[in-house]
Amino acid sequence: MPFDSSFRQSVSEEARKLNVVANVVTVDPRTDSLWAKLVEQVRSSVFHSPQWMRVISSTYGWEPSAHIALDEQGQPLAGVPFCRISDMLGERIVMLPFSDYCDPLVNDHELWHVLIDPLVSEHMPLSVRCLHNDLPLGDKRFTLAKQAKWHCLNLRPDLQALWKTMHDSTHRAIRKSEREGVRVRMAESEQELRIFFEMHLKIRKYKYGLLAQPYSFLQNIWRHFVEPQHGFLMLAIHEDKIVAGDFFLEWKDTLYYKFNASLPDDLSRRPNDLLIWSGMQEGKKRGLTYLDFGLSDIDQDGLIRYKCKFGTEEKTISFLHYSPNGGPTRTQKEIRELLGKLTARFTDHQVPDQITEKAGEDLYRLFS
Repeated sequence: MPFDSSFRQSVSEEARKLNVVANVVTVDPRTDSLWAKLVEQVRSSVFHSPQWMRVISSTYGWEPSAHIALDEQGQPLAGVPFCRISDMLGERIVMLPFSDYCDPLVNDHELWHVLIDPLVSEHMPLSVRCLHNDLPLGDKRFTLAKQAKWHCLNLRPDLQALWKTMHDSTHRAIRKSEREGVRVRMAESEQELRIFFEMHLKIRKYKYGLLAQPYSFLQNIWRHFVEPQHGFLMLAIHEDKIVAGDFFLEWKDTLYYKFNASLPDDLSRRPNDLLIWSGMQEGKKRGLTYLDFGLSDIDQDGLIRYKCKFGTEEKTISFLHYSPNGGPTRTQKEIRELLGKLTARFTDHQVPDQITEKAGEDLYRLFS
């Protein structure tokens, strides 16, 4: 069981006041058996999984860590994963970068202090996204920086019941897609992954004016999820042409809808609705309980309506931030403003897509 034995400590001063007794160890959650045991025995998401952390570290070079509180028998009680990031924007701690949410795996106020106080004591900006765990929202050291919407579908009902929960417009879209000869199958090679990425890049660039994650990010998801059969890329095909795709990840009892891309000229065939319906059926076939539709920004009204029409539950993701020095410096603000300008320049429609892709490779890490 590998962990940094130099970081084995008693509780923080705040936790001592609360009469908590626990040991905290720091581990590498990509490989550590204690972390693997903790995420299996408590409610956790794909963003807590060792596979997801391998994707992050393989793509960006960051080294994830986790603090785990142990009981007297050395068994894990609670834990928090994080990455320390140092770049032109300064040093910061993120739980975890490029994750829709990553709740602290702790259900006790005292243990929250045991785990978070050592990170707070480093006096670096610290961010966490909470969905199911409200404990951090009560910590006055953190401020609410932003909120987003999250949607999830219960897959327990049979397919007929799931069909009935969907909006009539979804039924019509699926039937139209089938009438027009759109068929769905799993991606079979990284060549098809590349086609999907190019669609994804164009959607981000031409529809939203945003850069895309590096292609290596999707390659690492393929290697750590698809190849071990913990995920799949589902493609919509029309007349032997890939017209849309959905990337799904599997973790414990949940299927995660992570990425979507499609060709604008083929949207009238409604391939995206058919893909979601096919993903629901595949989730049922795999014996999964939930379909997690992921994060939507508050101002993405169309995306939120789209997810709601499948009969999903809606909740709020809270973005919390600890700022020991009172917020970003003037230099950090200028850098973020420059990043916005560079994004606009590199996503201009006159810029070749290859240049836009390279810009994502160079700049996307700074959006963590």
